Amino acid sequence: MKKSALFTLLALASFSSLANADSVLRFGVDPTFAPFETKAPNGSLVGFDVDLGNAICQQLKVKCQWVETGFDSIIPALNAKKFDAVLSAMSVTPKRQAQVDFSDMLYHIPSVLVARKGSGLMPTPESLKGKSIGVAQGTIQEAYAQALWQSKGVNVVSYQNQDLVNQDLESGRVDATLTNAAAAQSGFLDTAAGKDFAFSGEMLNDPRYLGAGTAIGLRKGDKEHQEMINKALAAIHKDGTFDKISKKYFSFEVYNKQP
Repeated sequence: MKKSALFTLLALASFSSLANADSVLRFGVDPTFAPFETKAPNGSLVGFDVDLGNAICQQLKVKCQWVETGFDSIIPALNAKKFDAVLSAMSVTPKRQAQVDFSDMLYHIPSVLVARKGSGLMPTPESLKGKSIGVAQGTIQEAYAQALWQSKGVNVVSYQNQDLVNQDLESGRVDATLTNAAAAQSGFLDTAAGKDFAFSGEMLNDPRYLGAGTAIGLRKGDKEHQEMINKALAAIHKDGTFDKISKKYFSFEVYNKQP
C-alpha cells in the first residue's frame, strides 16, 4: 500500500475513533445570557447555543455534557481540560485568538447600550462621562468599555454576569449597560423588569474589541474536535437544522457566511 493511502486511512480511522469511542462532547457554558444560554424554571439548560450544541452532538452521534462555568474563567477552565469546547456566545477577537482556537463562525450579533427610556444616553464617552455603565466580566463589551470609555470619565462597573447587571440597571445603581443586542432584547427588554428601558443610540460593531462573529472555542492545537465540530456545523446548515433553530429564537438573520 502506498504511504499516502496509508496516511489517509489512518487519518479517517482517527476521526472515526474520536467520533464514536469518545461518546461524550463536553461544552463549557455560562447559563446567564438569554436567549443564548439560560436555565428553565426546572433547572434545565435552554437557549440558542444549547440547541445548537445538542444538534452538533446529534450529528456526531455523541452525548452532550454541559459544564457550567463563569464566563470570566471559561478560557482557563477550557485549557485546564474541564471540558472540550466553549459554547457560550463567545465572540472571536484577536486577544482570544491568541489563547484558543475557534470553530467556523456560528453567528454575528452587534452590541448595544441599554438605558432607561428618554435618558438620551448615547454609546460615546462624551455622552456617558460621569455615568456608571454595567458590563459582565470577561465579555467583549467589558473590554470595549474599559478600553474606550473608562479613561474618559465613564465609570465602568463589572459584574459576575449579565443578570446581576440587569438587576442593578432596573434599581438605578447603574445608568446603562453595554451588552449583546439579542440578549438585551429577550433577556431584559422583553421582560417585566425591562419595560421602562430601551436600546439607546446606534449598535456597535468595532471588530477590534467586539469581534467578527461568535464561534466555539477550543484548546490550541485541538484539531480533532475542531474538525468534528466544523463538519457537524456544515451538516446542520445543509439540512436546515441551523435555520430552524435560529427562527425559534430570532426574527432576524444571525448567520453571515464568511466568503
